[in-house]
Amino acid sequence: ARQTEREREMVEQASPGYRPNLQFNADVEAFFRRVFGMDHFEAICQALTCPSSYACVRVNTLQKTCQEVLTNLLKVLKDSHTTSISKPDEANEDTLCFEHPVVKNTIVVQGDGPHQIDYIGKHGVFKEVVVSRKCAESVLRGANVFVPGVLACSGHVEQGDIVAVSVAVEHLDEKGDWVVGLTRGTILLSEHGNAQLEQNERARCYIGKGRAMLSRTAIFRELHGIAVEMVDRVYSLPPLHGVLKGDIFLQNLPSIVAARVLDPQPGERILDMCAAPGGKTTALAILMKDKGTIVAIDRSHNKVMDIKKLTEEMKITCVHSYKLDALKAVQAEQKNSECLTTRECFVNEETVECTTPEVLLFHETNGGNPGLAQNSKTCRVTDYCLDIPRGSPDREVAERKHYLSNAKAIKEERKLKSRLKEAKKYQDHVTVSHVKGFLPHTFDRVLLDPPCSALGLRPRLFAGLETIEGLRRHAIYQKRLFDQAVQLCRPGGIIVYSTCTINPGENEAVVRYALDTYGCLSLIHQSPYLGEPGLIGTLDDGVSCKKLLKEEEKYLVQRFDPSGPLDTIGFFIAKFQVNPS
Repeated sequence: ARQTEREREMVEQASPGYRPNLQFNADVEAFFRRVFGMDHFEAICQALTCPSSYACVRVNTLQKTCQEVLTNLLKVLKDSHTTSISKPDEANEDTLCFEHPVVKNTIVVQGDGPHQIDYIGKHGVFKEVVVSRKCAESVLRGANVFVPGVLACSGHVEQGDIVAVSVAVEHLDEKGDWVVGLTRGTILLSEHGNAQLEQNERARCYIGKGRAMLSRTAIFRELHGIAVEMVDRVYSLPPLHGVLKGDIFLQNLPSIVAARVLDPQPGERILDMCAAPGGKTTALAILMKDKGTIVAIDRSHNKVMDIKKLTEEMKITCVHSYKLDALKAVQAEQKNSECLTTRECFVNEETVECTTPEVLLFHETNGGNPGLAQNSKTCRVTDYCLDIPRGSPDREVAERKHYLSNAKAIKEERKLKSRLKEAKKYQDHVTVSHVKGFLPHTFDRVLLDPPCSALGLRPRLFAGLETIEGLRRHAIYQKRLFDQAVQLCRPGGIIVYSTCTINPGENEAVVRYALDTYGCLSLIHQSPYLGEPGLIGTLDDGVSCKKLLKEEEKYLVQRFDPSGPLDTIGFFIAKFQVNPS
């Protein structure tokens, strides 16, 4: 009997299915096992490899009521033919799509899974398409397989064929480096393909079946388009991308909660420090009924344009987007009387008039100086941009100073072309505003959702690139951003700090830093409170030991556990008040 049971387990392990093993850097994994305990960390890993069982959409109440959106959304889901759950009957409409009981004007749309899928057809095993890990994560969230995401497939795949879709996940090679180990265009079951796929655990990572929209030859010839339309998924989530544009915004529940916790009021001045892509920015604007001023900053030009595009789509007018590095957000007070008496919340604003994307790029890359030759392979400064006579020593020094190596020049040129391509999406936006900073104590409330390790995002099939040193660098960067936030918030104002990671070094340890560094700050109660208490005690990452929260502080922060009953992404929220005095 025992032998039969073992044989059954071996067959199950070898058969195609969805049993991913989330891999971390060895030191990071050991660190998390110490923090959470063995069993809890295993549960977190299991949860991270799966999408949430539902999607949340935030209603733009400036345009529609929640009930109107519910009605329209149900109609869209009924008319959709993408998944079985997209055609509800009257009996299950209330459970498929409903307003969240606590977070008002937020609609929950249920998905389902995991499903057991048979990859063996009447004529044997289905033909197969192998996709990249990032492509697979998108498919698990409800997308189809697009051409750039395909790495390999069976020979003789023709348009219309039903194919199994598997994932090539990174693994450690003999040198100890993380590699996919699969050349794009590989034919499965060929000698070359077998050699490349020896160490790939594809049997554990099948994500469903789909219909090939292109032949094998076309898949690797085309640059764009759908390669496989998914017809049978391990996880079925409603197709909400592009649905009811302007009326709803697809967003994770904890992110919606973070905006509610800040609690912006109409007429206030709000700063969103790392605002792209603008989800929380627009949430704040809707909570303020589009009355007041929201300043949204990001250091990337294209990301700022994404924010502008989203606010226009949602018909929001109170948001002002600027390109600015949040580490340089504080502008020292000037003696200039004009600056001190202005009622605007920013200083040294410049508006750049742009008629083409190329102009936008030059303002970003060259500081507005068109003298840098765009097509020069060696990126020498062209003659007309140097007002120094030829042959003079100063001219030689200047040219040598501006000369870049050929390799670096080619890299910069590729970057420029890529950004130019991106910028063409924004030709309708004819102005770009820049600021050099903001005066201290300018804002009533500040939202700081900084770049982080993002180890709470799901579904996630690989996490091996983050190292202990990388996690420490994230925390240092976040503390520097927090230093700026404290200076920009007025006495009596509110700061909300949030991240999408499970790492306590970027969560509770940053809160401890803020409280110990700034005596004017105190943690205050959050509403709504859906998460779990924060972590207390000390944190040893193998390099240094940091303090976390005190016992009386842990209930003043929210930690969203991916393996918890709410079935959300990993997230963290802390709310501070600046002492009025």
